[in-house]
Amino acid sequence: MRDTIEIAVVTGVTPEVVDAFARLVPQLAPSAGVPDEAQLQAMVRAPGTTLLVARDARRDGRIVGALTLTHLRIPTGLRVTIEDVVVDTASRGAGVGDALTRVALRLAREHGARSVDLTSNPSRESANRLYQRLGFARRETNVYRFDLTRDDLTRDDLARNDPARNDLAHDDSARDDTA
Repeated sequence: MRDTIEIAVVTGVTPEVVDAFARLVPQLAPSAGVPDEAQLQAMVRAPGTTLLVARDARRDGRIVGALTLTHLRIPTGLRVTIEDVVVDTASRGAGVGDALTRVALRLAREHGARSVDLTSNPSRESANRLYQRLGFARRETNVYRFDLTRDDLTRDDLARNDPARNDLAHDDSARDDTA
């Protein structure tokens, strides 16, 4: 079956790509909004983002999966992450996730990455088995999320102690160069 799966980098957003994401994203995250054409175009054009799709020749080349590979330079090196891996329900178990992930790992290596991170919900048992089979090791770490849509959050909460809003950060006369 894997011989029928072709992985491609999305270089332009077509109606087929928009339709595929409208079908796939709700399977990944039902409460997430579906990206429209402009949002997909922004992803494709964004430096540090590679959008991969999987096509199945047995299904007339239909897009049956997707994966987003992100990379950014940070002080400790190149951080590469696999995000939003989704395989159409009808194509699960056919090697689509495996093929997407292997291509993403190859691209990460080509970018010069030493490692690739991903997160996967523990309830996605098949996906977790796949990642472990491919050689991903579970890390003991804490993953935190800050919800910027909280009703109790104000602009002032985020601006507190922000150097960009602190007058001293921009006032060279306040700096003591004798220390």
